[in-house]
Parts: sequence; C-alpha cells; structure tokens
Amino acid sequence: MWFGKISKMNFLVSFFRMKCPRCRQGNLFLSPFKFTDPVAMPEQCAVCGQKTMPEPGYYYGAMFVSYVVTGFLYLGLAFILHYILKLSLPITFTLIILFTILTYFQTLRLSRSLWIHLMIDYDPNAGIK
Repeated sequence: MWFGKISKMNFLVSFFRMKCPRCRQGNLFLSPFKFTDPVAMPEQCAVCGQKTMPEPGYYYGAMFVSYVVTGFLYLGLAFILHYILKLSLPITFTLIILFTILTYFQTLRLSRSLWIHLMIDYDPNAGIK
C-alpha cells in the first residue's frame, strides 16, 4: 500500500529529484534533456531493474495529475498577478503563457514521477546487490 510511504521525507526527495520509486537511487529520465523526446525514460532502473513503463498506457493517469496541478497553479498565479499585483488582463495572460512555456517540460516530468511514485512501493533492499 502506498499510503505508508508518503509519510517518509525520502518520498518527496525521490519524487522531486525524479529517482526510481523502488530503490530511490536510479534516474527515472534519460539525460541530457532532448526537446524531441522530453519524457525519454530508460527501459528499467539501472540500479534495481524496476521497469519504468510497467504496462502500455501506464502514464495516462499522469496526464490528469498534470492537468489538475497546473490548473490550480496557473489560476492561483493569475489571481495573484491580476487581483493582488493589479496587473492588466493582457499582461497577466502574457505572463501566464510565458510561465507555462518555461515550466511545461518540468511539469510533465514531475507528473510522471509522482504517478510512478504513487504506484510503486519503496523497497530499501532493492538497490543492494
């Protein structure tokens, strides 16, 4: 059950650093970053062998996570820019669009990282050979 591992701080560190959810050591995404394939992932973790694509369409749910997170984030940012900082609507939308462009790929990767971290249990012995 994944509820037990959420309480551990290592969950958040592993999620934000985009590490393997099983061993929390291997990288989830290939480096360097490529615009042609921003979510390029290895077939499996180099440390523990956990598959990064357990089944076809696995990350379909990550799309919904990304949609909800970015929706609230951008609406909150629009509220702050327009109502608190008193910027005009065209300037607010321009800044939101620029922010979206700058954060799109990072949000995409983070949503995949969160999705796999919620579905795969941590095994402290997974990285030991």
